[in-house]
Amino acid sequence: MSHLFSEFTLTSPRGPLTLANRGVVAPMCQYSADNGQATDWHLMHWGNMLNSGAALFIIEATAVTARGRITPYCLGLWDDATAAALSDTLQRARQLAPHVPVCIQLAHAGRKASSASPWEGGQLVDATHGGWHPEAPSALPHLAQETPPEAIDAQGLEDIKQAFVKAAERADAMGIEAIELHGAHGYLLHQFLSPLSNVRTDGYGGNFDGRTRFPMEVFQAVRAVYKGALGMRLSATDWVDGGWTPEETADFSLRLKLAGADFVHISSGGVSSQQKIAIGPEYQVPFAKLVKQKAQLPTIAVGLITEPQQAEDIVARGDADLVALARAFLYKPRWMWEAAAALHGTVQASPQYWRCMPREAQTIFGTVRIGQR
Repeated sequence: MSHLFSEFTLTSPRGPLTLANRGVVAPMCQYSADNGQATDWHLMHWGNMLNSGAALFIIEATAVTARGRITPYCLGLWDDATAAALSDTLQRARQLAPHVPVCIQLAHAGRKASSASPWEGGQLVDATHGGWHPEAPSALPHLAQETPPEAIDAQGLEDIKQAFVKAAERADAMGIEAIELHGAHGYLLHQFLSPLSNVRTDGYGGNFDGRTRFPMEVFQAVRAVYKGALGMRLSATDWVDGGWTPEETADFSLRLKLAGADFVHISSGGVSSQQKIAIGPEYQVPFAKLVKQKAQLPTIAVGLITEPQQAEDIVARGDADLVALARAFLYKPRWMWEAAAALHGTVQASPQYWRCMPREAQTIFGTVRIGQR
């Protein structure tokens, strides 16, 4: 029996969330929202991903405040209008696919906010071109030539924490089964964790305890109001000497577990332009393995996992419990179907697709019946 196509259960205060297999659609920013509101692009994209055969779909980084968007076109969940658009679009997408649990990644971009979309260069946008002044743990710009962000004061920290709480409550109200807090890729919570971006001298900076304090407070505040599966995405390393390390990631993951986390999602990098990433197939999997071994917490691995046998082997070795793909699903929205054919697994599919099976994949939808006069 395929390891990748075996069930896995996430526990939570609400009860077990059983996933049909170990494949996860990782969050992928689409830069296609209208003032934070989901659009028809999201309807098409989410419908595609919900029909992918993956057992869990994670919605892209969703800003908890307008100021916390990466770009002016990022998805949001900060008020009634953004919540209504996201809820309506998600419900319509879910009606076009088999039942698949949905997770949403709640985020604040910190000093990486007010950026242009990637196809417009991805650089800092000033106020005269539709941008705004970003906020961050410290008044340190992401790039040396940029205007420094505003250092967040005590009231600002409380406001952001409550914004995460309100967004989680809105997600809960629309039936989203899991939440992932974004603590990776150089965005706000990661900026607090890393000594490269956090030089605060109050209780939210300095040593490991200080730098992890705000991300932990945000997690605890969300945990208090959200009873579904809850976890955090972490950059395991900054890939810079003197930055955040894999060992700190494992230690923080253990603290998250003790605070009620149900999973962690292990990525890397993004906080410094000086990063030197040792990139290659499965390059982040050893970090996931380290975290899983130390924290004993359900762990998602991600990063240059492109072939079915790779994913199968990661789960079979016990390096991670779940395997997430991002760009691979953009390129091949039915990647899990191909994996099922290669590994003799099965996936759910809408009946409109049942007639598509090629000869080598006749069993991937299980026992289905089709007929025609």
